[in-house]
Amino acid sequence: MKIEWIPLRVPLDRRLQTLVTAFFTYTFFTLPISSCFTVALLLYYGGLFLRSLLLIYFVKIYLDYKKNYGIMEGNGWLFYRTIRRYRNYFPVELVKTAELPANKNYIVASFPHGILGTGTCINMSLDIENWLELFPQVRPKIGTLDHHFKTPLLRDILRWWGMVSVSKESLVYLLSKSNDPKHRDNRDGFTSNAVAVLVGGAQEAMDSHPGKYILTLKNRKGFVKMAIRTGSSIVPSFSFGEVDIFDQVDNPPNSLLRRFQNGVKKVTGISPLLPKGRGIFNYNYGILPYRKRIVQVVGSPIDVVKSDTPDADYVDKIHAQVIEALEKMFEQYKEEYIPNSKQNRLVIQ
Repeated sequence: MKIEWIPLRVPLDRRLQTLVTAFFTYTFFTLPISSCFTVALLLYYGGLFLRSLLLIYFVKIYLDYKKNYGIMEGNGWLFYRTIRRYRNYFPVELVKTAELPANKNYIVASFPHGILGTGTCINMSLDIENWLELFPQVRPKIGTLDHHFKTPLLRDILRWWGMVSVSKESLVYLLSKSNDPKHRDNRDGFTSNAVAVLVGGAQEAMDSHPGKYILTLKNRKGFVKMAIRTGSSIVPSFSFGEVDIFDQVDNPPNSLLRRFQNGVKKVTGISPLLPKGRGIFNYNYGILPYRKRIVQVVGSPIDVVKSDTPDADYVDKIHAQVIEALEKMFEQYKEEYIPNSKQNRLVIQ
């Protein structure tokens, strides 16, 4: 395939959007490894003073995790959560279909995962201004792998971006918080927490290819049990266009690559993907996402009856409601938000 180079005359703002997107893309793909590598170098080459500082830092990580699982309370520093150029690169949009009253907490069940979960991550982590305007007094958070919050450097950056551990203990801590405006945890004026969970996870990421909406959900019921234990409403969310911003090397089921990915995922929880996108200076080679519109539609909350011991039949009932809501959402909005939508269908497995 012939390389399609970017024209020399491109508006400065678009070039800045590409630069910011390149920064975040390479950061997301390399940060876990580079964080560990950096700490190892500092320990090996650092002197006594630096090693002493690192020791204090490790103790702080341990104490923070013991206290609240590494969660940064409130919305953190908004300077880190208003990155508009990253949003405008695609662009990413946020559509509200129902109110989310700030007198309860929410699990936002987000689909599809795609390669990076870009739509949800921008709307609820990296640029939350649109969210705060549409859902006032509701703090947006995103759940990600627990071991990230035990990894030096990586955990601090994720905390700044409003991410939290997706472990059971962390979610219970966050979703059980008081909604009373007078409670000390709500002195920032926000009385509700909404935690986005990319339910399909690494498995769904491996199935992500342009035009294919394949959700891993039928056997994923942990988020429903968590909602029932904490009395949190479940908010189905669908990001149209999420699967179109990246392709990846073909990895059909039972292929050598897929078996390798499954093996690594079983050990680490992360699937090693081989993304295909564009480059900084060309349109057809690289690992930058394509400029494709992403529209995250936030559905109506599904209320649950709180119980410390969720009944299996009740879990199945709520789980079926989530599936039904996603199917209706896909059919209702696909023509509006998916080009050539007649060729697209939703597969839930």
